[in-house]
Amino acid sequence: MIELRTPGEIDEMQAAGEFVASTLQALKARAAVGVNLLDLDAFAHDLIRQRGAESCYLDYAPSFGSGPFGYVLCTSVNDAVLHGKPHPYRLRDGDLLSLDFAASVDGWVADSAISLVVGTANPDDIELIALTERALHAGIAAAVVGNKTGDISHAIGSVAHEAGLSVNLEFGGHGVGRTMHGDPHVSNDGRPGRGFPLKPGLVIAIEPWFMRGTDKLRTDPDGWTLRSADGSRTAHSEHTIAITDDGPITLTRPRA
Repeated sequence: MIELRTPGEIDEMQAAGEFVASTLQALKARAAVGVNLLDLDAFAHDLIRQRGAESCYLDYAPSFGSGPFGYVLCTSVNDAVLHGKPHPYRLRDGDLLSLDFAASVDGWVADSAISLVVGTANPDDIELIALTERALHAGIAAAVVGNKTGDISHAIGSVAHEAGLSVNLEFGGHGVGRTMHGDPHVSNDGRPGRGFPLKPGLVIAIEPWFMRGTDKLRTDPDGWTLRSADGSRTAHSEHTIAITDDGPITLTRPRA
C-alpha cells in the first residue's frame, strides 16, 4: 500500500534523516586502511544506542535474504554492491567501499547510502561513484509533483546508459515511512510517463547502484552479499526524499 505523509509528518521525519546522514558521514571519516568492517558496524551500533534510535537491519529477514541480517550496517567492498554483510575483513588501500544505513527515530525511518575509496583512489572508481551520485541527483530532480515513478527511473537510467553501463532491475528504490521498504518500487531504469503518479506527501528512497562491467549479480555464501557477476567494481548512492508541492526535500542530505 502506498501512503502519503502530511507536512507535519514529513517534518517529524527530518530527525531520522539527519541521524542517518550524520552517521554515514561519521563512518566515512572512520573508514581507513586497516579498519575492520565489524568495527564499522559496532561503531554504527553505538551511535544508534546513543541516539535512542532503532536499527532497520538487525532483525530484517526478507525473502531475498538468508535469515535475519544480524548487523546494523551494510558494508559492500569492491565487487560487492548491495546488502554487504559485515565480516572480519580489514580495509585495504584502494578498496571501494559502499555503506548503506537505515534507522528509525521516533517511529520514522530514513535510508541512505554512500560510496567512497579508502586510501589511494583509482580514477575509474572515482568516476563510477560520481556516476551514481549524478544519477541520484537526476532522479531527485525528476521527483516532482505531476511526474511518475518512471520519470525518476528514466533519469537514473539515462546517466548509466550515457556512460555505457547496463542497469540491473532486480533491486531499486522504494517507499519509506514507518518501515524501511514499502511501495512504490522505483526502478533504476524505465520509461518516462509510466508508473505511479508522484503526489505531495510521497516519501521514497532513490538509490542508483551501478556495476562497471555487467548487469548480472551473484550472491555470496552468506546469503546476503550481492556482487557483480564478473567481479567488476560497483558503487551505490541513496537518499530518502519527500515529494512536496514546492519540490523534493532530501531528508538524508548531510548537514554542514
